[in-house]
Amino acid sequence: MAEAITTIPPTRDPLAETLQLLRLTGTLYCQSELTAPWSIDLPPLEDCMMFHIVTSGRCYLQIGDEAPLLLEQGSLVLIPHGEGHRSFSSAEVEPVPLFDLPIHKVSDRYETLHHGGGGARTQLTCGVVRFDHVAAAQLIAQLPPVLKVDAWEDEGDGWLHSTMRFLTREAKELRPGSETVMTRLSDILIIQMIRAWIEKEPEQDRGWFAALRDQQIGQALMAIHDAPADAWTLESLAKRTSMSRSAFAARFTEVVGEPAMKYLTRWRMQLARTHLREGSVTLAALTQMCGYRSEPAFSRAFKRMYGVAPGRMRGDAATLSKS
Repeated sequence: MAEAITTIPPTRDPLAETLQLLRLTGTLYCQSELTAPWSIDLPPLEDCMMFHIVTSGRCYLQIGDEAPLLLEQGSLVLIPHGEGHRSFSSAEVEPVPLFDLPIHKVSDRYETLHHGGGGARTQLTCGVVRFDHVAAAQLIAQLPPVLKVDAWEDEGDGWLHSTMRFLTREAKELRPGSETVMTRLSDILIIQMIRAWIEKEPEQDRGWFAALRDQQIGQALMAIHDAPADAWTLESLAKRTSMSRSAFAARFTEVVGEPAMKYLTRWRMQLARTHLREGSVTLAALTQMCGYRSEPAFSRAFKRMYGVAPGRMRGDAATLSKS
């Protein structure tokens, strides 16, 4: 009798799998042609990220009192936390609020802007984007205020230059399906930027990225992410990592920065908030999806975290979508 062949499944990479979950939504693009002198004050945008690609010319970007960043042709900068910032040709120019400028609305998700004093020209492709997966809240919280890459720093495969070129072309030509293509290209740009930052950062001893990299705690996180409705306990999560209950609890808190059960609750509530904003499921289905036995228990947990009942958040989201 032939001996059975045992297939060993490949080891899962929690960090890689988490990045693969991310998809952009709520995207808005603006193609700007700016001539010196000019200065624009961009407002903060809650729960959004903003990016700017310099397709020709040069400019500066400044957040608060930080030193201005020089952006030259081929630069891509991401503001992960949606902080207000200033973009300008010269620091001496008085900034004009973005919403006071004559923006031309081409479609629901695409605008153009012409502004400035008629001097040296700078062209920018700008975007306002949001990740639609619950993992995004965890990921974005770990990122610095600004991420910047330059096309001339691009390595052999030329991913940055090629993707930026395609995105800029789609923004200019607006052919059928361009908005979908632009969204997918933005996916690539932003996720690649985050990957590049992770690879360049020194290994951290704690925090969400460190937890995903951790051979044991990373597997516990993936178990929670894969099946948030399961009746997880410290014992069952510890079993997934082949650790004792006490060792797992201590290690999880040390690496992640909060106890495992608190993380589980927060993950479930973030998942619930995402679905409520989309209006895609009933409260009963959401209760089950988040691992609660009754709607009142789920509602109490949700209100403790966000200060409003889930029904109220659904109503607010519906009102905003109509405005």
